[in-house]
Amino acid sequence: MMAARRSELLAVTALFLRLGFTAFGGPAAHIAMMRDEVVRRRRWLSDQEFLDLLGATNLIPGPNSTEMAIHIGYTRAGWPGLVAGGAAFILPAALIALAMARAYVRYGTTPEATALLYGVKPVIIAIVAHALLGLGRAALRGPLPTVVALITLALFFLGVNELWLLLLAGVSVMLLANRRRLGAVLTGGPGILWAAIAHGGPGWPGVPAALPAAAAASAAGAAPFDPTILFLVFLKIGAVLYGGGYVLLAFLRGDFVERLGWLTDRQLLDAVAVGQFTPGPLFTTATFIGYLLGGLSGAALATAGIFLPGFLFVAASHPFIPRLRRSPWLGALLDGVNAAAVALMAGVTWQLGRAALVDLPAVLLALAAALLLVRTRVNSAWLVAGGGVVGFLLRSPAG
Repeated sequence: MMAARRSELLAVTALFLRLGFTAFGGPAAHIAMMRDEVVRRRRWLSDQEFLDLLGATNLIPGPNSTEMAIHIGYTRAGWPGLVAGGAAFILPAALIALAMARAYVRYGTTPEATALLYGVKPVIIAIVAHALLGLGRAALRGPLPTVVALITLALFFLGVNELWLLLLAGVSVMLLANRRRLGAVLTGGPGILWAAIAHGGPGWPGVPAALPAAAAASAAGAAPFDPTILFLVFLKIGAVLYGGGYVLLAFLRGDFVERLGWLTDRQLLDAVAVGQFTPGPLFTTATFIGYLLGGLSGAALATAGIFLPGFLFVAASHPFIPRLRRSPWLGALLDGVNAAAVALMAGVTWQLGRAALVDLPAVLLALAAALLLVRTRVNSAWLVAGGGVVGFLLRSPAG
């Protein structure tokens, strides 16, 4: 038994280390690559189980793809896997961001990655589109989730906030799928409503209250650098942040540029750019900022602060996911959130595709990657690496 668990832990660590070095393209791409590895290739999870984990990550703050790595590690190898899966996925991106931060401090600029990303982005589009086919088959079973997904997609393109879309979809499917139960509940009063929702599953574990006031009121205007404040600010961001890179940018600017005065706008944009073109989670922007402000210890504190809440949220919520699925109310809520998550992935894929498929070679590269994914069991990481090589050969100054 111990040997089997050790083998599973090593497999989890090796998988997420490799993904941490090759998962370019943001959360949608990361999740697509994880699905390719753990559903299609390794068969650790079914599409429905994968979707339920994805739905759970959408209901808690923090970086979704990192929390998926933590969930998958926990599912496969227990508590050690929870730590190993998340840490292995974070570490490569953090090390790359640290190296870029050191170069930035020394030379005042960050390395260019335009040629590499020219070839990587079309491959990412193919990987996400392929994942959407499998996840869509599992999530959109029946007219109700399909209609909800289409409405979600339309509202996404109209600019409605992603968190509101997830909430609206989940509640809508929960109420419509249980409309007969709802009629009985409404005649029985709020006590029966709570009992009906909780039957077969617990209430949600409490979301931690706001962090100590020291994090929120550490300074007014410019302030001398303090490692404790650095850690607490990133802990606060990791504990409350929903949404993508633009939301992260707003949080970082509000704290480090406007309130504390520790960064300039130029430094902040350079930090976010590093997070965008390195593999792995965008939240390793914190590593870059931490190094700029406090050297190696600052990088370690910032990275630990922004990712720690995700580990805690997953540890608190993971044991409840099977019970949520058994509840007719919360299971329907999860179905709605899953349908919305697939719709949001589709919307992001369309937006990324318009930016990535800029000419005929990029389109052909995406089509070739899609064909390989459909016809073979090729590892998506190799496709990403191959796309990067092609991009470098086509677009690098020496190419």
